[in-house]
Amino acid sequence: MSATRRLALAALALLPLRSRAGAQVEEPLADSVRSALSASIAQAAPPKPQFDDIEARLVYLRWLGEMSQRMKKRMPEGQTRIEFLQTVWYESRRAGLETSLVLGLIQVESGFRKYAISVAGARGYMQVMPFWARLIGDGHVSRLFHMQTNLRFGCVILRHYLDREKGDLFMALGRYNGSRGRAEYPDKVLACRRLWLMPGER
Repeated sequence: MSATRRLALAALALLPLRSRAGAQVEEPLADSVRSALSASIAQAAPPKPQFDDIEARLVYLRWLGEMSQRMKKRMPEGQTRIEFLQTVWYESRRAGLETSLVLGLIQVESGFRKYAISVAGARGYMQVMPFWARLIGDGHVSRLFHMQTNLRFGCVILRHYLDREKGDLFMALGRYNGSRGRAEYPDKVLACRRLWLMPGER
């Protein structure tokens, strides 16, 4: 391979990866909703799971081991993979979401790429649109590439859409993707969700 080609490939590797995911649509938020979402984003807490008993801790450790094995090809570096999974587990539960659903959504939205950017400008693992940083964050769009920030925003936004749709997951997923009412995106996420269920789960 020529030196010029190597340099070109190296330069391409530094560019943000494009995603074909959709985009949330900016909608007016009531002041009370904006305040609640801002508070939920701002509550600083590291993804350190706490358990009431040893059995709950063992269930979590079995989940972490199983998911880590499944994700090896997508995230070969062990420490990165474990930190990612711990954070997904923490943030999904914090928002009252099923962890396998969040993993399925990330698979569809970004293919587990931290620096993915869609043609609409959505960023990171959960493809959060920049306007959310202004509406409920501190306005710093670049922070949407920070792992925990991105996962927290994504989980809080999905929870918000679920609440708006009165628990209708199909419609909430469509709203998350900016394709509300169309089946293609919810069907993809729910199909990918099944790949992240533990043995015996449905």
